[in-house]
Amino acid sequence: MLTANEDGRSSPNMAAKGNEEETQLQEMEEEAATGVEREMESDEEEGMGVEDSDEEEDDSSDDEKENEAEIQRLEEQLSINAFDYNCHVDLIKLLRQEGELLRLRRARQKMGELFPLTEEIWLDWLKDEIRMTEEEPNRDKVNELFEKAMKDYICPEIWLEYAQYSIGGMGAPGGIEKAREIFERALTAVGLHMTKGAALWEAYREFENAIMGTMQPPPGSIPTREQQEQLNAQIERIHVLFRRQLAIPLMDMEATYAEYEEWSDKGVPDTVSALFKKAVLQMEKCKPFEEALLVAEPPKLAEYQAYIGYEQQEGDPARIQIIFERALSENCLVPDMWAKYTKYLDRQLKIRDLVLSSHDRAVRNCPWTMGLWKNYLLALERHGAEHHTVSEIFEKALNAGFIQATDYVDIWQAYLDYLRRRVDFSKESSRELEDLRTAFTRALDYMKQDVEERFSESGDPSCTIMQIWARIEALHCKNMQKARELWDSIMMKGNAKYANMWLEYYNLERSYGDVLHCRKALHRAVQCTADYPEHVCEVLLTFERVEGSLEDWDTAVQKTETRLNRVNEQRAKVAEKEALLARQEEEKAEQRRKAKAEKKSQKKSQKKVGEKRKAEDEEDEEDEWGDESEQPTKRQRGEGEPGFNAPPGSLELMETESGLFGRKGPPPRKTDGPGAKRGGRLLAAEIHKGQDSAPDTRNDNLSVFISNLAFSMEEPEIKLRELFQGCGSIQEVRPIYATKGTFRGYCYVQFQEQGSVSEALKLDRKEVEGRPMFVSPCVDKNKNPDFKVFKYSTSLEKHKIFISGLPYSCNKEELETLCKEHGTVKDIRLVTNRSGKPKGLAYVEFENEAQASHAVLKMDGTVLQEHTLTVAISNPPRRNVADRPEAPRALGSMMPRQLYGARGKGRTQLSLLPRSLNRQSGTDSKAENGTLQNQSGGSVGGASAAAGGSGFEAPTKPLSNADFAKLLLKK
Repeated sequence: MLTANEDGRSSPNMAAKGNEEETQLQEMEEEAATGVEREMESDEEEGMGVEDSDEEEDDSSDDEKENEAEIQRLEEQLSINAFDYNCHVDLIKLLRQEGELLRLRRARQKMGELFPLTEEIWLDWLKDEIRMTEEEPNRDKVNELFEKAMKDYICPEIWLEYAQYSIGGMGAPGGIEKAREIFERALTAVGLHMTKGAALWEAYREFENAIMGTMQPPPGSIPTREQQEQLNAQIERIHVLFRRQLAIPLMDMEATYAEYEEWSDKGVPDTVSALFKKAVLQMEKCKPFEEALLVAEPPKLAEYQAYIGYEQQEGDPARIQIIFERALSENCLVPDMWAKYTKYLDRQLKIRDLVLSSHDRAVRNCPWTMGLWKNYLLALERHGAEHHTVSEIFEKALNAGFIQATDYVDIWQAYLDYLRRRVDFSKESSRELEDLRTAFTRALDYMKQDVEERFSESGDPSCTIMQIWARIEALHCKNMQKARELWDSIMMKGNAKYANMWLEYYNLERSYGDVLHCRKALHRAVQCTADYPEHVCEVLLTFERVEGSLEDWDTAVQKTETRLNRVNEQRAKVAEKEALLARQEEEKAEQRRKAKAEKKSQKKSQKKVGEKRKAEDEEDEEDEWGDESEQPTKRQRGEGEPGFNAPPGSLELMETESGLFGRKGPPPRKTDGPGAKRGGRLLAAEIHKGQDSAPDTRNDNLSVFISNLAFSMEEPEIKLRELFQGCGSIQEVRPIYATKGTFRGYCYVQFQEQGSVSEALKLDRKEVEGRPMFVSPCVDKNKNPDFKVFKYSTSLEKHKIFISGLPYSCNKEELETLCKEHGTVKDIRLVTNRSGKPKGLAYVEFENEAQASHAVLKMDGTVLQEHTLTVAISNPPRRNVADRPEAPRALGSMMPRQLYGARGKGRTQLSLLPRSLNRQSGTDSKAENGTLQNQSGGSVGGASAAAGGSGFEAPTKPLSNADFAKLLLKK
């Protein structure tokens, strides 16, 4: 017979209950023994025992007070910021430790409303609720909680707990059928789980075996026909379970097959054996993926992606679904994984409940990802969800806290597209149309107020939402007056200077307006366009050829000629000015070369005949490297050794004298007295004599380049050996010295093993004598001109934040204390200059994107030591201005004009032209959007624009001095 145990569940295997009873008996015996010992020791503890017990009570009461204070603090913090995930977890742990079950239930409910709960939190909650309902049996509430837990993750342990709990309700009418229903749902959800699914199958079989045991007639009695039929049906049910399980690839399938052989009186049928062999073959194919998951470290993302790729090739939807669910249980904060899963469900399975529940779980786990919300709205519309449901999800998306301003533009566009598809434009007026217009108005207000206030940019500089609205009014509603009003607003938002915006408006008027408004738009475009005036003029003339009269043609020709003449004059002035500056630079360069040549000849004439070779070498070195103070900075980040490509014999003397090409030069020598000068002159010859016979053992693959060291460092070879001896065996340390024997601040360290190089690179930025030491790979820049060493990312990093405005006295510990309130801090990097002094900037890496987004919301604008902090998502500028992709406004393009990051205009986007060369002629011009504007509104292109060019595209090839001369002489 099945009996219910204390937690309301029943088990067919009574061994567990026996173990519990034995445990209780042992505890009672231990308590009794403890009581006897206390009675025997009570006489000896008359005074001191009372004091000890009082102290223990005081300690326990102090702990309780501390825990209560901590609970209150956590509750207050959650009242301020309800989205603090770690605070929720800490509060639940403390309340469970204190046994505050009612407060614990409320804390779990609040957390469950905001976040999907983990498997451990759900299991603890379910077990606590089962214990709480022992006195007041209320199985419906527990069942509701189980159903809620199923919506967060597909977890085999929770399903098994649910099935076990359902067995305890078999005494109620229909209890057995309900338990079977839950077992079947569990098998459908996780029965294909390769490693954990077998536990559910075995529990289901034990359940059915226990029921079969209750149907057996008492010994010595003969069952009736009805009892025999019930018993046969139950036996067949168990046969079916065995057959179903053996047809599925699961780990340890052979044990199940052996159990079936032992249990079945008639043996295993051939059909079952064939299915079992097929499942074993499939299991062997999956076994490498399972073994890879077993040995991999969490979160095992790469292993799961490989497994998913294999299952998608196999094409079994049920198996693809279960491997996705397994991957998401360990990578629930990876938006790309959720996007891939929901995309598969949308296009392949198309089961409404499964698709919508998966989309809901995706946005609950990664609410900061706009793409998941957008796909959720599309899925709701695709499966015919109610309008109020779609609107509720959209409102949740607006409050999710996206990272970029453009995300809000995209989510509004998705919602407006949905509203537009609801409208029946065959009716003159409808409620849906009014809802659409109201939504457009609200979207514009939201972008102006909320988004611009938060991001300091609209996110929609091209006014895409207004353009869509204008097209809908013109195309569907035949309301050109409203469309023109919208385009007037678009032009007033700074778009009147762009040719593509005017041409877009012109095309709208051409399609749905009239000739009069088309002509008016083109005339305004000719006057206002600053980037491509030639093209707009050409469009106006083409329009008048088709539509206009002779008077209209004359007016258009006169206006375009006036405009283009003004543009060409401005371009010619700019070209003349730049040509003049170029000539001045050439003259200055020529003067510097002449002065240098004269200085060189004077020095040569003063040298003795015996010192002629040395003087020539020194001057050659100056020609190569320039001033001595500049040499370390030219090679500060491991740009290689310039002499590697030269023949060994041609540069041997220069190597030994200056050490510029990697050989170890002379250490500094203190020379006093009249013989010092002569010793310095003979220094190179002495070293050359000692190194002529030394073989060149230089190996870049085993070397690292050290720079930014102090020039005043004494005995750099010894100190660097001490610094790098922990990285591995050092073969050679090559400090680089100047011709006078002074240390240049950089050197090469060569190891004996390749693995030592990677260990040495970890010492990059280590402080040495008050300066950060730069350690980089040793690469010959002559052979690898494109090699660059920059260890930090230059793209958008959504899990990192950038903080500016920090006080210079702020250190990592203070910054970590400030940031850890908003999430788990993984790394902090304070930005310093070459001398190691802080710049007031820092990068803070959080565990995930949600914590970084939350930190931006809470920390931006806060004050630290009377300094106002500016916080944004990390989006470093490109390292090289020349590499930054340009984004010209192609005609008809809808791309944004500015490609700034989250912190606005980066350093690399600033003009690097010296102010002395950037003078403007008078006050009649001003800079606007990268071009020069005069008072009349004309634009002046760059130096590369031809003075008389008629095309609207700037020349791609830069003009030479001869080209500029032709422009100036052209009449």
